Amino acid sequence: MIDRRSVVRRHTVEITRADPATVLTVGNGDFAYTADLTGMQTFTAFHDQAAARAEGRLAVNTATMSTWGWHSMPNPDGHALADAMSTYESSRGPVEYPDKFDLAAMMGGEAAAEYRAGAWLHVNPHRLDLGRIGLVLRPEAGAPGETDPAVLAGPHQRLDLWTGTLTSVFTYAGHEVRVTTVADPHHARVAFRVESDLLATGRAAVAVRFPYASDGFFQTSDWTAPDRHTTTSQSLGEQACRLDRVLDDTAYVTRLDWSEGDLAATAEPHTFELTTSATTLEVVATFVPGEAGVLGRGEFLTIEGAATAWWRHFWTSGAAVDLSGSTDPRAPELERRIVLSQYLTAVNCSGTMPPQETGLITNSWHGKFHLEMHFWHAAHFAAWGRPELLERSLGWYLSILGAARGTARRQRYEGARWPKQVGPDGRESPSDIGSLLIWQQPHLLYLLELLHRTREEPEDLVRRFAGLVEETAAFMASFVEERDGVHHLPAPLVPAQEFYDARTTEDPTFELAYWWWGLEIAQRWRERLGLKRQEHWQHIQDNLARPHQRRGTYSAIATEPYLRRDDHPSMLCALGVVPRTPLIDPATMEATLLDVRDHWDWNSAWGWDFPVMAMTATRLGRPDLAVDALLMDTPKNACLPTGHSPQIGGILPVYLPANGALLAAVSLMVAGWEGADADCPGFPRDGSWTVRHEGFTAWP
Repeated sequence: MIDRRSVVRRHTVEITRADPATVLTVGNGDFAYTADLTGMQTFTAFHDQAAARAEGRLAVNTATMSTWGWHSMPNPDGHALADAMSTYESSRGPVEYPDKFDLAAMMGGEAAAEYRAGAWLHVNPHRLDLGRIGLVLRPEAGAPGETDPAVLAGPHQRLDLWTGTLTSVFTYAGHEVRVTTVADPHHARVAFRVESDLLATGRAAVAVRFPYASDGFFQTSDWTAPDRHTTTSQSLGEQACRLDRVLDDTAYVTRLDWSEGDLAATAEPHTFELTTSATTLEVVATFVPGEAGVLGRGEFLTIEGAATAWWRHFWTSGAAVDLSGSTDPRAPELERRIVLSQYLTAVNCSGTMPPQETGLITNSWHGKFHLEMHFWHAAHFAAWGRPELLERSLGWYLSILGAARGTARRQRYEGARWPKQVGPDGRESPSDIGSLLIWQQPHLLYLLELLHRTREEPEDLVRRFAGLVEETAAFMASFVEERDGVHHLPAPLVPAQEFYDARTTEDPTFELAYWWWGLEIAQRWRERLGLKRQEHWQHIQDNLARPHQRRGTYSAIATEPYLRRDDHPSMLCALGVVPRTPLIDPATMEATLLDVRDHWDWNSAWGWDFPVMAMTATRLGRPDLAVDALLMDTPKNACLPTGHSPQIGGILPVYLPANGALLAAVSLMVAGWEGADADCPGFPRDGSWTVRHEGFTAWP
């Protein structure tokens, strides 16, 4: 049996200097609080992503975010999705797609008139920063608070992954300050214990500040618009207060509970300060949507105990890997990435909705989620023996089934077509890429199949999602086009490697194999319901076009230019992410893998591309290539001390698909797949790797 506590504890995160790119987060999948070096949100300007990006620096916002906290700017012009449509020719006749969106114009300023509807629809709704809770450190009582973390001496911050507890210790003006930060595992609630003599002398206090929403790409807040929102306070008796927040049509409530002292509004709008004559101050902040009832009083010790119990259960259930017996010098770093990725995905990717690519830490693409990334965010939960953390987000698809059906009908398809970039309401965001992307369509089927493999009694699961499976497969079957007895994936479409012309691109290699596998899953689901395999689907499976080859390797698409050697080497997914299918020849895929390894522009790749290579190498029986790919030394595969993998500087300083993909790859490398004839097929058998593991579920 693995000593799981030792494995986790040897990767405790410890920070000893201020860095605008270094933040630590506590949370529960539906709510998260991100802190700076003080364990609170004290130096917000130091972590301002917009300012850092303008100066070419890397920074991460310190925000408080949730799955339910969303806002939309006023829409006086009544922009609707129909206003963002363009017409594409297809075998079904003219079809409209909502592609009128100009990202460059939006990022740089005013969009042209024809793109204004698409711009509004693209950025709304956006995820809301619920508020900032930070220390106020003053050189003397009554003075303005410090704004630069350079004033802190001897900082030492420690995130105990085993208990989910963040402890931050530093000295200010000759006095020690200790802050303990924990998140409630079940509610949108964060608790703090602040210990310092500075509290009693008026040189330290706790401030609560509320911003207006931002519709920026990565911004979480707007501090320049105090007149566009309201904060109304109401006492709930001693040491408790209710703060009602209204931003246009969005309303939510913040409840504050504290151990001793007084809360008062400051001269700054939407800002409250909590002071005390004691040397210890406990504060609990609870956030609830406007339509929900306010939770009762929060106590620090209760929340700390609940967090400790939840995280201990998390680490002692599911799967575990211990690489400490390995002699390969890369083993400690791989184990560190594995442990930190488990923590980060539990905090950010295990909620009741699919996560955005930056989770609940900061915004990207306005806080919306990308459904083609949902697989990377969450598939690993099933393989790692924590299927409940995957299942939590799958019910959301049931809530948007009507919208997905509407999209399919508008495009003259059957079934349900799932969007690419989307908010909680399921309305797709206009984009000349997203509205035509297709590789997210089989994801739901694959995720459900992974979930099914973890169930001893899966009948309820099969019945609950039978309709979604049928509707998804119906769309996939109606999407193909038959020509001379061969079924093609026709234009217009955008493949996973997104930089091909949608009007001419056809038969992408990955998507062809994924279409076969998705329909096969749907066929199995029918059999589990006691139904016969669908003959039309089977005819499509038997006659799908074979992927295009050039000089003995697979190209990305079957139309010119066939292959670009940048962005995602997505054709590798056709055997690796997807199990073996009749469409893919392993020898040709191995030649493709070697060609990609040697000739790809890795500076243009993304964090999940390296795990993709590892999964392909594993299924091809090349464990030497699997480990090399997973730990390739290149900027897009870097892993900061916090576990984060920045992708495009300050625009995307956090990228959780990389963390989830690493866990997916490791689970395949360790547990293999159904019918695999070796343990740990993704690790070399040269004696340099000793992989102790337990609790995994094999892949299909």
